[in-house]
Amino acid sequence: MMHVISLIASVALPLFNLPLIIRVIRRKSSGDISLTWAWGVWICFLLMAPDGLTTTDTVWKTFIIANLILFTAVVVTVTIYRRRG
Repeated sequence: MMHVISLIASVALPLFNLPLIIRVIRRKSSGDISLTWAWGVWICFLLMAPDGLTTTDTVWKTFIIANLILFTAVVVTVTIYRRRG
């Protein structure tokens, strides 16, 4: 049961990036989000990815994949809307 709960959380946690992306798109601005923070977090996820992708732990692997996809979307969105401003 704990494994199932953890697996659900590993997918649910990265989904909290979606409201951030939506807010930036609706406001057409990412001026309140630090590019250093966004790129720094993304680089850390990227550096953790080899371990997450090669592990046999499904929770960790799922979390890494979901976070890489959704946080990449955050970084792309923040960077695009920063250039427009």
